[in-house]
Amino acid sequence: MAHLLKLRSLFSSALGPAMAILLVTLLLGYAIFGGNGLLAWGGYSRQLHDSQAELNVVLAERARIANKVKLLDPRHVDPDLADEMIRRELNVGHPDEVVVPLH
Repeated sequence: MAHLLKLRSLFSSALGPAMAILLVTLLLGYAIFGGNGLLAWGGYSRQLHDSQAELNVVLAERARIANKVKLLDPRHVDPDLADEMIRRELNVGHPDEVVVPLH
């Protein structure tokens, strides 16, 4: 009986440290293999590279649109651009002209 009590006391005293080791192991595993862990950094750097490439495309498109807006400023409209837009939107042209669509 004394042997059983001693064994029970040993298990109860080892339960706390065993739970702590299990918790630390679980947290370390999540820190390495989790969604935001060390192994996920490769995916984040790939996403960052893709996002920067997409940003460059969007910034180029934005610059193109800003230039077109600048050319359409009512105070000093570019006559060639205005003529091109009017002909494209209204589908008009002179009989001796040939329309070559670029898009």
